[in-house]
Amino acid sequence: MVSAHAESNEPAAPIGDGGLVRLRLDISYDGTDFSGWARQTDLRTVCGEIEDKLGTVLRQPVQLTVAGRTDAGVHATGQVAHVDVPGELLPDDPSRLVRRLARFLPKDVRVKQISVVPGDFDARFSAIRRYYEYRVTNAAFGVEPLRARDTVSYPKPLDLAAMQEASNRLLGLHNFAAFCKRREGATTVRELQRFDWAQEGTVFTAYVNADAFCWSMVRSLVGAVLSVGEGRRTADWVAGLLDETLRSSSILVAPAHGLSLVRVDYPDYSELAARNAITRETREIPSSGGCCGD
Repeated sequence: MVSAHAESNEPAAPIGDGGLVRLRLDISYDGTDFSGWARQTDLRTVCGEIEDKLGTVLRQPVQLTVAGRTDAGVHATGQVAHVDVPGELLPDDPSRLVRRLARFLPKDVRVKQISVVPGDFDARFSAIRRYYEYRVTNAAFGVEPLRARDTVSYPKPLDLAAMQEASNRLLGLHNFAAFCKRREGATTVRELQRFDWAQEGTVFTAYVNADAFCWSMVRSLVGAVLSVGEGRRTADWVAGLLDETLRSSSILVAPAHGLSLVRVDYPDYSELAARNAITRETREIPSSGGCCGD
């Protein structure tokens, strides 16, 4: 199997050197009928579909490394992955693989772009920012049928100003343990850079950006703030969750299908190696005077 493990990040050789070439894949999918991104035995996953179909096109097994492992039901319009493949298997223009993959992939997942990147590019560790959107409607009739797969019905009065106030209290570098499902050895310290809400009629959209997210964090953030919007909780309660060191059972996690990964930012190629090293370091809360990871 051609390995592209994020942990090893072995550099890929340029085309023509007889070695591996690192490719970046830009991906969209409707997560409704997938059991998440990560490959699982006997379950349909996004990674499994792409690895199988790309392996068929290249006639060799491949293994992807992804920017963010989305959960079952979560969508993406801006997912990013990388893969290392032998240069001799690629067409002169690797972007031609996009059209070939389109004939093999199911309609609910698309590889929109394929490009050659430096060996230091790592879809996971090179990322400097991830952008999510969450859609919810409080319309009495529920969700518009054409948006039923990516919008959550929440038929209760919602106070947009109260939701924004609560969201603002969460911005910055914090330990988000109360909002995250535990993963052994994984840090829950994150820098939440944006958490804004916009309303259009009965549809409320949350825009959530951070350097990275821990497991279930975005849906927990949204669920906590929605409880403020309907008047069951206060902004002070939300802020107080940042003092907790374990996952809070008082947070109602918002349903998966309202969430979409819409974009991932990366630094200039000259800064990739430095970014990879920084991301791998264990994050700590500044003791005093620090801001934004200083």
